[in-house]
Amino acid sequence: MTRAVLFDTETTGFYPEEGDRVIEIAAIELSNDLPTGEKFYALLDPERDIPTESTRIHGITSAHVHGKPKFADVVDEMLAFFGDDPLIAHNAPFDFGFLDAELARLNKPKLPRERMIDTLVIAKKIFPGMPNSLDALCTRYGIDRAERTTHNALLDCKLLAAVYVELTGGRQRGFVLDTDQRFAFAKYARPADYVPIRIELSPEQLAAHAAFISRIKDAIWTHQ
Repeated sequence: MTRAVLFDTETTGFYPEEGDRVIEIAAIELSNDLPTGEKFYALLDPERDIPTESTRIHGITSAHVHGKPKFADVVDEMLAFFGDDPLIAHNAPFDFGFLDAELARLNKPKLPRERMIDTLVIAKKIFPGMPNSLDALCTRYGIDRAERTTHNALLDCKLLAAVYVELTGGRQRGFVLDTDQRFAFAKYARPADYVPIRIELSPEQLAAHAAFISRIKDAIWTHQ
């Protein structure tokens, strides 16, 4: 089982180096690239005002975060949820940069860049020259985003998880029907105890098949 964590943040602005802060963090656990249902979520008091321009993006106002915990109050829980696993985000340097700035305020180390998986980079490789925002990718893959009237970290995580599955091969990747190796189509080594099952057709089935093939022009089955 391969574990990863997909996460998103909402912030007071775009520039952590100028004092913008994280106001919302959401993360969901993936196992073999599919959500397990385990999640981390926190709405935070950024210890500063939330500009109107930012509220237009995510819908969060200063009233929403009044009395909420500060980043320092949730950081240990967040890092425990992150563990040592890969961290997936859309335009990941943005989210990593904000979390790094918050961690630096608490004298904690930055998130290791070798753990970063940026779905925007993946999307640009698959769809070069095309719009690759989360909204654009949801539209391209037919993923319902009707609830996404504003940016919302937890909803964005759920949408991105669906997009990530498609970007990395879709739900049929590996197509494992059972933990038994003989039923795992992604495996190529035949088990030592494998015994093929011979399927016997009745004379009626053989005749029906022959009649069907006779209606196909130049059928390859008739070539000797």
